[in-house]
Amino acid sequence: MSYRIAHLSDPHLSPAPFPGGAELRLKRFLGWVNWKRSRERLNDTEMLDRLVADLRAQNPDHIAMTGDAVNLALRSEFARAAQWMAGLGAAADVSFTPGNHDAYVRDALPTLARTFAPWTEGYRFPYLRQRGEIALIGLNTGVPTLPFLATGRLGASQREALAALLKETAGLARVVMIHHPPVRGGKAPLLRGLDDAAAFEAVIAEHGAELILHGHTHRLMAHRLPSRATRNAAGFVPVLGAPSVSAAAPDAAHRACYYLIDLAHEGGLWRTSWRARGLAMGGREIVAREAPAI
Repeated sequence: MSYRIAHLSDPHLSPAPFPGGAELRLKRFLGWVNWKRSRERLNDTEMLDRLVADLRAQNPDHIAMTGDAVNLALRSEFARAAQWMAGLGAAADVSFTPGNHDAYVRDALPTLARTFAPWTEGYRFPYLRQRGEIALIGLNTGVPTLPFLATGRLGASQREALAALLKETAGLARVVMIHHPPVRGGKAPLLRGLDDAAAFEAVIAEHGAELILHGHTHRLMAHRLPSRATRNAAGFVPVLGAPSVSAAAPDAAHRACYYLIDLAHEGGLWRTSWRARGLAMGGREIVAREAPAI
């Protein structure tokens, strides 16, 4: 049995509208200024459309989108994000996890929940979507924060529910989808990490998983988490981070791409392999790119 997942993250659909009227908040205004000063010049909508078309042409069994669909969590941004998510494929074949920009301010949370309910089993976390021998588990680390912070948090109740789901689905290929990098050790910049990463690591160590997917850092990266309970043939849990899928960045680590990940069931264990496709270095073509090894 083999199953293919396409993983993309952080499209930050552009342009970011000015947050005027009743939606104006200090954090939104500062975020808009930051967008105009830096991120706007990197986001390439035409390239993003071609990358999504290339992804769909690969015919993955499932698509994992790990957050930050929007920039300032404005109502107009959510409306556009819903259309963009629908363009990825049928809701049953696409899963979503919220990022910090999706949960940018507290008053955006009800609209966030309504918008992404089709891709999150009614916006309940953690959620489980079982596809044959694959258990897709979505988590929510998107919480409103003060200006200049981009941290995430699961919280005790979500971690406890995750532990129960991992135990319930032992034997399946458990694919955990999360926005913030769920590991310690400098994998996220200061004031941008997962507050309870150590507690998350403890859950994985005890109950296992076969693969973890995340975004947030806008960087192509791969690392591992130890677990005696994993049934990944590598003997550890691979953790793959995708860059911003809309970023025409000049360096390979941050330049737009997505993962294609294959899970194969062999002899009671799960073997994972992955490759990347994205914007060519020094060109505009969508090509095979070097994927990070662990």
